[in-house]
Amino acid sequence: MPNEILFFIELIVCFGILLLVNKFLGKEGVIAWMAIASILANILTTKNIDAFGFTYTLGTILFASNFLATDILTERFGKEEAKKGVVIGLLGSLCLIIFIQIGLAYTPSTIDYIDPSLREVFTLSLRVSVSSMVMYFIANIADVYLYDYLKNKMNGKHMWVRNNVATILCNTLENFLFMYLAFVGVFELKDIFMMAVTTSIVEIIVGLLDTPFLYIATIKERKAQITTEHVVAE
Repeated sequence: MPNEILFFIELIVCFGILLLVNKFLGKEGVIAWMAIASILANILTTKNIDAFGFTYTLGTILFASNFLATDILTERFGKEEAKKGVVIGLLGSLCLIIFIQIGLAYTPSTIDYIDPSLREVFTLSLRVSVSSMVMYFIANIADVYLYDYLKNKMNGKHMWVRNNVATILCNTLENFLFMYLAFVGVFELKDIFMMAVTTSIVEIIVGLLDTPFLYIATIKERKAQITTEHVVAE
């Protein structure tokens, strides 16, 4: 199956699961999703793929889903709950790195056959890992504050504007600063710039496509707002 088709299948499945946990588990489910997505993204990001003429890492959609999750939390439950989600997501990534490295430190049994493959996938660069976690935290916290600011500035209206502005700006910030922190001195600056640009383009596309899912996730709040505005107008 072509990568382009798989891209849209993964996006629908990923955002669809987020909608389900939002509907049936509420804020606890969305916060838990941020930990799950962070762990899965850190594993899958070890694989590079080509689609739509770009090369990018496989964890892109899962990483982007955390921006949708913070927007849902901010819209439905407030800024403080969204910040909790960011911290839980960071904790998930940190635990993955710590326990994988402890696991790799064990001497494998003579009958073990998986250790070489685990080492190939999970032998991490400390610099890349730290850069990833730092930029995840900064970008997602920035998204929470910017989304909340725009929501208050616009009196709760034009949700698609604050969703796209906050997600696109913070996603792009994360990509460029991560690429620089992780790879300056390793690759040429022009190559770092191009990697950041291609990844940002893919994540901007994902960010634009997450808007309908945000509207579905917050339908109750928007109905309540419309009802309140109608009562006040009368």
